[in-house]
Amino acid sequence: MANTMQKSPLAPACFPKLPIVDGVTFATIAAGVRYSGRTDVMLAKLITGTSIAGVFTKSTTRAAPVLDCQAKLGGDSTTPAAILVNSGNANAFTGKNGQTSVTAICDAVADACDVPVNRVFTSSTGVIGEPLAHDRIIENLETLNNTQSVDDVEAAANAIMTTDTYAKGSAKNVQIDGQSVQIVGIAKGSGMIAPDMATMLVYIFTDAVFEQTALQQLVSDTSDRTFNCITVDSDTSTSDSLLMAATGASGVNAQDNVDFTAALHKLMLDLSQQVVRDGEGATKLVEITLTGAVDDSVARIHAMAIANSPLVKTAIAGEDPNWGRIVMAIGKSGAPADRDLISISFGDVNVATEGWVNPNYVEADAAALMKKQEIEITVDLGMGTGTATVWTCDLTHGYIEINADYRS
Repeated sequence: MANTMQKSPLAPACFPKLPIVDGVTFATIAAGVRYSGRTDVMLAKLITGTSIAGVFTKSTTRAAPVLDCQAKLGGDSTTPAAILVNSGNANAFTGKNGQTSVTAICDAVADACDVPVNRVFTSSTGVIGEPLAHDRIIENLETLNNTQSVDDVEAAANAIMTTDTYAKGSAKNVQIDGQSVQIVGIAKGSGMIAPDMATMLVYIFTDAVFEQTALQQLVSDTSDRTFNCITVDSDTSTSDSLLMAATGASGVNAQDNVDFTAALHKLMLDLSQQVVRDGEGATKLVEITLTGAVDDSVARIHAMAIANSPLVKTAIAGEDPNWGRIVMAIGKSGAPADRDLISISFGDVNVATEGWVNPNYVEADAAALMKKQEIEITVDLGMGTGTATVWTCDLTHGYIEINADYRS
């Protein structure tokens, strides 16, 4: 089912103007994998010397394309490469059919694009449990190969969407020793979003020079602080992946460069928050900051317990500053907490201090804050120095409408 709902009220005004990244080209096509009358396949081609890194869902039921990509990372970069993505069908939980489709697509892309099969990376997103009609993709590869463009990245972002209400893109420019380096990223994601990598599809491209192992470390570390800090519905996908390609076309080495690292973090945080903004049925973006935990890992557990609580999320949808539900979420997380030390704030309104309602608390003040589209919740456990910040959205009836008939 392609999403026909109105654009999320939290969406950016428009798709950003993204610069060209030397060494990568794009093409898209409407192959009819599942959808009718819309593009659903994207092919990106990468020049010889491109390093590719990735992080993937840790689901134990992950799909054949994910397993194939994981097996190919770290290979020889002295050849061209290609990334092919289809939407509409996840090619997951289809038995041997899954690997059969991956093999057929990779072999065909390798032939059409003149790249080694071990440098062909594929992703699929959409309905689970239905065999992928890979012939529809393969029969369009010649056209995809012959219509490559350096500036077709917005079309690529549109082609990978499923229930998304808008295409997601971001870009950063970094100056290194007086030379310019570009970073461009696109993402899809709206539902089945919970951190375990990042349950979505993300593709990031840079013209910087990177060795594969250094790029892999950077991508893994940055994902933990961005995509692994978001949740829409607590459900981890079978299929979703993040791939980053460094073409090296600029000739500028960005390894261990603090400015590049900071720029990549900002780009990945932007994309991850765009996914939350497009959470199925979402009307509010929520930032949850947890402080005072015994360590950072405990802070993260508590923050995610709050962010994933249906009761917390529905209260936010109803614009109800129901701090009792936050207390409940902390208590059920299983991580260390002391009831009598907890303090809670909505924005700059302190509602509870050291395990009790703030005597100066005025509910109307908090209720006014809850009417905003972007809400900040801060919790201090009073037990240590551990901190974590995560992002989520509210839970509305729109989420039910989208997912109740997803396969129709």
